[in-house]
Amino acid sequence: MRGELCVGFASVLSFVALLLLIFVHVGQINTSTVPRGIAMAKVNMSGYGQALAAAFNPDPINDLYTSNASAPIGVQAGLRQIYEFGLYSHCAYVNKTAGRCSNTTVANKFLPYDAVISDMAMNYSQATDIILKGTTFHNSGYLGTQSKAAYYLILLGSICTALALFTGVIKRTVAFFISSSLAVLGSFLLLVGAALWTVMIKKTEAVNDKTVTLGQSAIPIIMVSAGPGLFLTWAAFACLAVSIVPYMLSCCTFRG
Repeated sequence: MRGELCVGFASVLSFVALLLLIFVHVGQINTSTVPRGIAMAKVNMSGYGQALAAAFNPDPINDLYTSNASAPIGVQAGLRQIYEFGLYSHCAYVNKTAGRCSNTTVANKFLPYDAVISDMAMNYSQATDIILKGTTFHNSGYLGTQSKAAYYLILLGSICTALALFTGVIKRTVAFFISSSLAVLGSFLLLVGAALWTVMIKKTEAVNDKTVTLGQSAIPIIMVSAGPGLFLTWAAFACLAVSIVPYMLSCCTFRG
C-alpha cells in the first residue's frame, strides 16, 4: 500500500510538471488568450520613441510606431509597443491584447534585436544599431545559439516528463525504476534549459540601464524582462525533481 501511495504522489507531481510544460510550449504561438499570456521573455519598446526624441532633439521622430495591430511584422511596417518571445515564435503587440505573431518555427531563436529592427524604418534601424552595439541585446549570435540549445533541452525534458508519467502507472517494479530514471534525466534537462534562458534574459536585461536624460528624468531606452513561461519552466523542474523521491521509493517498496 505504501508503494501505491508513493507512485500516486509521484504521478501527480509529474502530471503537474507536464501540464506546466504544455503551457510553456503553447506560449506566443498566436494572440488568443492563453498563448498571449505566456512568454519566455518580454521586450517593452514603449519608451523607445520618447528616448529617441530626447536623444535627437530637436529633430522630430515620426512614423516610428504603428497603431495597426493587423500590420505584418518583420517588414518595416512600424515598431510595436511590446514584443514577447516563446519557444516557437514571437508576437508583437500595439497594446496588451492586439498584435501579430511570426510564423511558428521549431527551435525558434530568441532574437529581440532582429525582431525590433525588422519593424523599424531604415533610418531608425541605423540609429538603433549604433545605440545598442556592444550589448547582449544586440548579440544575436549568442542569443540565437543559446536559445536554440535551451529549446531542445526543454523539449527533451518535456518528453521525459511525459514518459515518466505514463510508465509510472504500470504496476511493475521495473516500470517504477524507468520512471525514476526518466524523472532524473528530465529534471536535469529542464534545469539546464531553464538556466540557459535565465542567463540569457539576465544578460539581455543589461540594456535596461541604457537611458537618455529628459529634464531631470532618466528615460530607459528598452526594458527587457522574464516572462511567465520561464517561471513555469522552473516550476515544472521543481515538480519533476520532487517526484524522483516517491518514484524511487515505489521502485524499492512496491511488491506486485
